[in-house]
Amino acid sequence: MEFLDIPYMLDSAWTALGIVLDPSRLVFLWFGVIVGLLIGLLPGIGGLTGFAILVPFTYTMDPYAAFAMLLGMHSVTTTSDTIPAVLFGVPGTAASQATILDGHAMAKNGEAGRALSAAFTASLLGGLMGALLLGLTIPVVRPFVLAFGTPELLCIMIFGIAMVAALSGSAPLRGITAACFGVLVSMIGTDSQTGELRWTFGQLYLWDGVPMLPVLLGVFALPELCDLAIKRASITDDVKFSAREGMLQGVKDTFRNWFLVIRCSMLGSMLGLVPGITGSVIDWFAYGHAIRTEKGASETFGTGDVRGVIAPESSNNAKEGGSLVTMIAFGVPHGAAFAILMGALMIHGFIPGPDMLARNLDVTYSMVWSIAVANILGAGICFLLSGQFAKISMLRYTLVLPLIMVIIYVGAYQGSRSWGDLLVLLFFGVLGWVMKRLKWPRPPLILGLILGVMIERYMAISVMRYDAAWLLRPGVIVLLSLSLLTIARPFIRELRSQGVKTVLPQGMPRFHASDILYIVFIVIGAYMLIAAQGWPLAARIGPTAVASTLLVAASISLMSSIFSGEQAKEGGNVQNGGMHMDLVSNDEHLTQKTILLRAAMFFGWFLAFLLLLSIIGLLPTIPVIIIAYMRLEGRESWLLSTVYALAVLALIYGVFDHVLHVDWPRPIIGEMLFGK
Repeated sequence: MEFLDIPYMLDSAWTALGIVLDPSRLVFLWFGVIVGLLIGLLPGIGGLTGFAILVPFTYTMDPYAAFAMLLGMHSVTTTSDTIPAVLFGVPGTAASQATILDGHAMAKNGEAGRALSAAFTASLLGGLMGALLLGLTIPVVRPFVLAFGTPELLCIMIFGIAMVAALSGSAPLRGITAACFGVLVSMIGTDSQTGELRWTFGQLYLWDGVPMLPVLLGVFALPELCDLAIKRASITDDVKFSAREGMLQGVKDTFRNWFLVIRCSMLGSMLGLVPGITGSVIDWFAYGHAIRTEKGASETFGTGDVRGVIAPESSNNAKEGGSLVTMIAFGVPHGAAFAILMGALMIHGFIPGPDMLARNLDVTYSMVWSIAVANILGAGICFLLSGQFAKISMLRYTLVLPLIMVIIYVGAYQGSRSWGDLLVLLFFGVLGWVMKRLKWPRPPLILGLILGVMIERYMAISVMRYDAAWLLRPGVIVLLSLSLLTIARPFIRELRSQGVKTVLPQGMPRFHASDILYIVFIVIGAYMLIAAQGWPLAARIGPTAVASTLLVAASISLMSSIFSGEQAKEGGNVQNGGMHMDLVSNDEHLTQKTILLRAAMFFGWFLAFLLLLSIIGLLPTIPVIIIAYMRLEGRESWLLSTVYALAVLALIYGVFDHVLHVDWPRPIIGEMLFGK
């Protein structure tokens, strides 16, 4: 292994700091940070869109300024995405899913300021640690990354799903069932190896697969907004609400849990080194690690424990440093966003590889400093504004819902910019709400969807390259053993505490409401398994393995539920020593009939939006729906409703029409007047 000369490294690092702090370049870093913060605030846009917006402006720029602007933007999207996650339970990006569980619960408890400031402080510390890791490991990282083959990468994916599924309390097989369903959804579309169309039902929209964005927003965002509409009150009713006190408390919480910050930052940085491990996976790794290592976490996480915010937030920003290492050292981008960044790097004449660690080391360290400075600026800006953002949680629901609903509809449309995106949003919104109500964990479904493509790819490569021998590799054996142990741990814990009676039938069979979803998933899994048997071997091996796992896991868990009375023991957010891994719906004072009626009304507004959109187009639909909602639901004044609607229209028109140049779906009237 060839190490770089330490004095040369220090000299290059010092030179790079002076380059980044040059005012002519610092202003571009500032601009990138502002763009990144705005992107994180708007669900559905994400860093990829930010790169697409900014990269064209960098072609004629000074390379140091160009990379500072791009990295400044990318580094802070996972800082500001905390704001919608905490205030509304809506993930600003896929990397803020885990933050929702305790962050939004804290907002409901009147602690939005505390949650936000803890998150921003943890993000700052995590980002700085990620930049530090990047700076220290650049010379020696090559052997570490090259040690991972496709079999090990596959097993890391499986271990990640096992960790999240095991957070489903005493019913980890329920988490496995949801995860397998997510993986199967990710396999819909054209098989990359054989060209076989899998479960497309003759729909052209499904040929490229189901976009992740509308599924993510449907499963996580719509159910929280639906519960807010059902509750018909502000996010928090805490009359003792104090944003300033909460902000100071959040900072103290973060430094009080400094060891947790260090551990999760290191975890995020190290996982960031591995190609394919994204922020949407890393946050759940950190969350699961915190539950297992923090005292009393299994009883308090998910109910508003600030440690449940600190853990994922410190890991998310730390991953950027690790992700940049593999791109710089080997030219292996972690995703589409980093691929665009690598393209910008090459346009300016810098080729990832040995040269970036030798002759162009000052450029590399300028990127390290850009990440560090961006995290300081981004966290500082968010911290200064978090008290004002926290006050949003006190607003009437009729002032909060219309804006967030419209942004989610428009954001989901960015999946593939097709009508199908909105239908997928509606389908998974209903499914997500039902899963939440019946106490089914939603995170494993999303994690399965995210990892599904990589799982199938790594499985195919492993089988083709090593045949069955890949199962005997030491790393594979260790990771698969850890996965099995992780899944079996809740069963072992119950067996020790209650004896053999936990695995034997207890009394008469009893069917529970939550068992309905078992039957739904079993029917879907059986259909997908049968349909896959007519495909070529390469196209059906992945679906067959996953669908079979779903059927086995769902069947065993269903039998356990029916014969052991397991569901009767579940309540709230914590069950049998494990997390239910979801937010509690604060509407116990309402009857079941009222809840169902208000939920139907909420999704009815969504259908009304789709209907008007198809007739008159998006931009005219926005003010009509907002005014109608505010007048009918909240009895708001005509003046307030009209001004609010026009303000939202201006925001959508300015951002999506003029900045992003979105090609909206043509309405029926447009088709009639102007043709196709």
